[in-house]
Amino acid sequence: MNNAQDNRNHQKISIARLSIISNTTLIVLKLVIGLLISSISVISEAVHSAIDLIAALIAYFSVRKSAQPPDDSHKFGHGKIEDISGGIEALLIFIAAIFIIYVAVERLYTGSQIETEAPGIAVMAFSAILNFFVSQKLLKVAKETDSIALEADGWHLRTDVYTSLGVFLGLLLIAITGLKILDPIFAILVALFIIKAAYDLTKRSVYDLMDYRLSDEDELKISAILAEHTSQFLEFHKLRTRKSGSDKFVDLHLVVSKKLSLDEAHELCHHLEADLKKAFPTMSVVIHVEPCGTNGISCTFKCDEKKCTFKCREIR
Repeated sequence: MNNAQDNRNHQKISIARLSIISNTTLIVLKLVIGLLISSISVISEAVHSAIDLIAALIAYFSVRKSAQPPDDSHKFGHGKIEDISGGIEALLIFIAAIFIIYVAVERLYTGSQIETEAPGIAVMAFSAILNFFVSQKLLKVAKETDSIALEADGWHLRTDVYTSLGVFLGLLLIAITGLKILDPIFAILVALFIIKAAYDLTKRSVYDLMDYRLSDEDELKISAILAEHTSQFLEFHKLRTRKSGSDKFVDLHLVVSKKLSLDEAHELCHHLEADLKKAFPTMSVVIHVEPCGTNGISCTFKCDEKKCTFKCREIR
């Protein structure tokens, strides 16, 4: 593993550790204040942060495991563990949302008994600010390292920002209007928002587990990099891509002049692979070389050069 990849892995592990610390702090604050003022919406936010902490722990261990190099049992690396962790995190979010809705509906029937709103308003404001900055860092590193585990954790915290602001607004309205029924109502709204985030995360993790192809943007970028060397080959086809955690995989068939020697064809493939890895540092590339004139493809011109000059045309 090169130094650049080592730095990326260290960056992923460090930011995952920061998420664990921030979530632990918020759980304690929200739970204490929620119990102190008997606010189900604040307590629901404590549950939300507890799920975020579990997600942060899963993300931390998954990025550590995915950073390990391929071994005899995992020839393609350990990237899939990040996709699996994303699915587990989504399930945990669903469970938390159902719990919040259950308690909130029960409170609608029994009545909300908030003692005072000020401590809840303060802790929700602090939670929103802290989670905003931590989620910004998580999403930034997730984008730089293409880590679904960190992205999932980042969106967990970003969701917490919005829900904390929702509870903040609810408690503020209760303080102004005296309508304590708003507390469980806002808790249910928090739960619905959490369910939407869980759905999006589940969809993303399932796509990667099913070897869904890379994005259109990535595939166009791959084609553009190959197109920079069209003077050295006739064409490429059967381009296939997939993703495993932050690792990307691509394989393709490359049609070259049959005048190329084995060494020259190898050197061309090595050069193309290096260019692709420069743009996609975690990419593994497999290139199948085909000489022109094979597989039912013949040329209208006799090749006299080792570089394709586009005099050749396919006749099927």
